Amino acid sequence: MDGVLVQGFNQLMYWVSWGLLLFSLCAFIDAAIRREDAYRAADKQNKPFWLIILGIAAAVNFFMGIFDFLPIIGLIATIVYFVDVRPALRQVSGGGRNWPRRRGSSSDGPYGPFNGR
Repeated sequence: MDGVLVQGFNQLMYWVSWGLLLFSLCAFIDAAIRREDAYRAADKQNKPFWLIILGIAAAVNFFMGIFDFLPIIGLIATIVYFVDVRPALRQVSGGGRNWPRRRGSSSDGPYGPFNGR
C-alpha cells in the first residue's frame, strides 16, 4: 500500500513539474513578443531583464526537480510577471482580450463597410 502512495505522489509531482515548466515557458514567450517600449512605458524594468529572469526560470524548471529551492524562486518570478508586469504591458500597448485588433470602423461588416441600406 505504501508503494502505491509513493508512486502516486511521484506521478503527481511529475505532472506538477511539467505544469511549472509550461507556465514559465508561456511567460517567457509572452515576454518575448511584447514590444520593448511597452516595458519602459509601464515602468516594469526592461525586456532583456524579464527575458533573462523568465528564461532562467524555465531552464531551472526543466533541469531541476520540484523539491529544489530554485524552481520555487522561478515560480515566484513567473507569477510576478503574470500578475504585475503582463497586465501593465497590456494596458500600455493596448492589447486586450479581443486580440488581434480589427483596424476597421465599428460599422464594418464581414465583407466591407455597412451603409445601412
